[in-house]
Amino acid sequence: MTLNTLMKPLLIAGLLVGSLAHAAPSAQQVLEASPVDDIVVQYPAMMGQGIRDGLKQQAQLPPMVADTIAYVVQNSFRPEEIKRKIASNLEASLSDDQLTKVHDWYQKPVAKKIARAEVAASAPAIWPQIRKKAPELNKLNEGTDREARFNRFDRAARATESAVDTAIALQLGLSSAMAAVRGEPANPEETRQQLEAQRPALQGVVGKQVYDSYLYTYQKITPKEMEMYLEFLESDAGQQFTKVVAESVQQAVTEPIENIGNQLARFRNLGKENAQ
Repeated sequence: MTLNTLMKPLLIAGLLVGSLAHAAPSAQQVLEASPVDDIVVQYPAMMGQGIRDGLKQQAQLPPMVADTIAYVVQNSFRPEEIKRKIASNLEASLSDDQLTKVHDWYQKPVAKKIARAEVAASAPAIWPQIRKKAPELNKLNEGTDREARFNRFDRAARATESAVDTAIALQLGLSSAMAAVRGEPANPEETRQQLEAQRPALQGVVGKQVYDSYLYTYQKITPKEMEMYLEFLESDAGQQFTKVVAESVQQAVTEPIENIGNQLARFRNLGKENAQ
């Protein structure tokens, strides 16, 4: 047996190991590298707080009732289930090359810095601070590159579009919750149509909130770093990643919201039975 014959299997094995080492990252690995993984963990608190704020603004309810409704909403969301849905959709919708490019971006120091800022700003406890600093940051950024880049960011990140979708889902949940509390039948499809008719007006209101959040979130990101981020978001891989994540999250948020009225109705009926 020649040396060449002995070496060939080793060479093939070495090439195989090398190819495996350079295989595309899995969708799960991409998700874990991105800030989406950590932001999704906060979704139950975010949705619960959104409902609580909505009830305070729109309904004359005792604080205990408002807190109970928010509690039901918050416990209707399972972050791990949302993550599984996102990872599954990423696996089905992104090519190996796209997954690799997204993963490579999130390994960069600038991407990690931006991701930390996004995760921190998504916490419900920070929302009052964002509202408080909005006038100051709006004035400070008038005529700046940061202001000029917002429209690019908004389009590439689908920020206002996703926020409006979430706002409509919250309003559906709020409507369903209020109907259950009053003992009235809910009509989610009719409510959805009414809310969709209001989408243009919602875009104006929500767009302003998104801009305020943008100024707060990226206030310590330099113009050069922001440009690098925008280039990623506008790339083919960045666009597909953002699209799939936004659609997956919206689906994961809407499904539990639609069942909230039924859960509250059961609580209400149980309360009646216990009172008898």
